[in-house]
Amino acid sequence: MKMGYRIYIFFIAAFMGFSSCESAKEEVNVYSGRHYQADEELFRQFTASTGIEVNLIKGDSDQLINRMLVEGENTPADVFITADVGRLTRAVDEGILSPISDIEILERVPAHLRHPESYWVGLMKRARIVVYHRERVNPTELSTYENLTDKKWQGRLLVRSSQSHYNQSLMASMIAANGADSAELWAAGLVRNMAQSPRGNDRDQVKAIAAGIGDIAIINTYYLGLLLRSSNEEERRIASEMGLFFPNQQGRGAHINVSGLGLSAHAHNEDNAIRLIRFLLQDDSQAYLSASNFEYPVVSSALMPDLLNEWGQFKGDTLNISELGGLLPEAMFIFDRVGWP
Repeated sequence: MKMGYRIYIFFIAAFMGFSSCESAKEEVNVYSGRHYQADEELFRQFTASTGIEVNLIKGDSDQLINRMLVEGENTPADVFITADVGRLTRAVDEGILSPISDIEILERVPAHLRHPESYWVGLMKRARIVVYHRERVNPTELSTYENLTDKKWQGRLLVRSSQSHYNQSLMASMIAANGADSAELWAAGLVRNMAQSPRGNDRDQVKAIAAGIGDIAIINTYYLGLLLRSSNEEERRIASEMGLFFPNQQGRGAHINVSGLGLSAHAHNEDNAIRLIRFLLQDDSQAYLSASNFEYPVVSSALMPDLLNEWGQFKGDTLNISELGGLLPEAMFIFDRVGWP
């Protein structure tokens, strides 16, 4: 055998050996729009129990979607996680997710909290509710989202801007429940009742109540939980002045949104991705996220922290959340027409 040929064979063998070592590396690549230390701790626990390394890329959900589109078939992403149904809808529409067929995963997540064709499943759920000042508002005055347009709330209502994904999904739910015309009248009524032009996040709405700017606010439940368990004494004091009310309990129930996750359409570590999703939906994992962030588990058998149990059971809207995605463009048109900043 000639020397040059032997060298060629050596390099081919060496390359194949290197490739084999690389392919043997157990890992899963996660693109996540969630920014919680609890998530990262669970990833570490997953690695400790399976030996599968979790490579995490965090960022704005829309930017991560754009990145996956640019990367195409070469994307390293195996799992995509985001904190709102609007971003999940966009991920499906852009073709960057693949249906999940694993029965164990699908059986753990209620049908209305996952995509009808299983392109994504809920990870944790949030209820968008009303908080009120205990001394200035009697909870018997509260009833439904629709009732928030009543004149008694004029100059007393606080809510963040129309750019909030959570408000966009809430508006979509109003369209689904009552039709676009009624939803627009509702939005106009809320604008008339606003105590100030929308500003800040949900925590800021609670702080504005404490400051006497308004008396009630629309927020996600977990923001109140984070304030109540804050390391900041002033935030805990502010939160202690608030009551929490779940709207529409005699009807469709409180509006529900989800953090969700899906399998990348070009996952190179699909088996590991499925194992990670299963792990995140285990009772212990769900309970850990709930206790850390005060979100509600999507898995009914998972334990909830004492605070959520203190708030009590509530009726949540069981409309399939994926239906809200198609209504988001109309929701944005309504915001614009009624002058909701």
